[in-house]
Amino acid sequence: MKTSIDDLIILQSYVVAAVERAGSVLLSRFKASARPADIESILTAIEENDAAVIHPLREALLAALPGSRWVENEEGEGAMPAGDWWIVDPVEGNINHIHGRGGWGVTATLIRDGAALLTVATVPLAGETYSAIEGNGAYLNGIALVTSAKRELKAAIVGTCQARPVEDVATYARMGCSVEVMLANALLVRMSVPSTLELLEVASGKIDGFWQFSQVRSGLASGALLVKEAGGSVSDSRGEKWTFGSTDFVAAAPGVHAAMIDCLNQTEHLTLEQCV
Repeated sequence: MKTSIDDLIILQSYVVAAVERAGSVLLSRFKASARPADIESILTAIEENDAAVIHPLREALLAALPGSRWVENEEGEGAMPAGDWWIVDPVEGNINHIHGRGGWGVTATLIRDGAALLTVATVPLAGETYSAIEGNGAYLNGIALVTSAKRELKAAIVGTCQARPVEDVATYARMGCSVEVMLANALLVRMSVPSTLELLEVASGKIDGFWQFSQVRSGLASGALLVKEAGGSVSDSRGEKWTFGSTDFVAAAPGVHAAMIDCLNQTEHLTLEQCV
């Protein structure tokens, strides 16, 4: 189904309203003094945050685009089926929120026939709302975004993060190797969660590149479209087109993307023992 840009802009306004309402609820629940003491209290707090926003957010998005569907598994991965689907993280960076830290928000991305078409991400503590429509640019509070002008990896700030708390040994091995290689080639390397907020910084030109092994769709969908629409390069770690079926991810300013790919290719077949 083809939708005009004018219709998408109208739809985006409904998505912005729904996402910002969810962000306001989370802001009212935020306590800078929060310090959960054990895994049980962490899981309870995460579930309570999700429950506070997910139902009204779901209802608003499904009503905004009749016939669209909702991806139930927030940590789902792999290729998407045909049709219109909402990939949503109702509390992206939930772990930060419940520990009284910054670095959390709400994201909603419309996927049509397997590709991101429209996205909105809000960061309530900063008063920031990011938005993008495929082919129509990326924006922060209505101001156009442009990725970094860096052209050398040795001048670049790059980052990575875990897709989820538990990964397999091979993924951990490659993560460790990649950090070591990037430390030797980039100006500065950082590791933080969630991935979406790192990608917002790539789209804004505040950092120059981001990579991640494995994937969770809800952590990459919004940021990938924002980086692309801000003029950045998005691919897998071999420099080929990234899709939801890809097993790894790279997003960077165009001037440093190829150098990041070269570095990551050095780690593709290394084992954990070779990285030590």
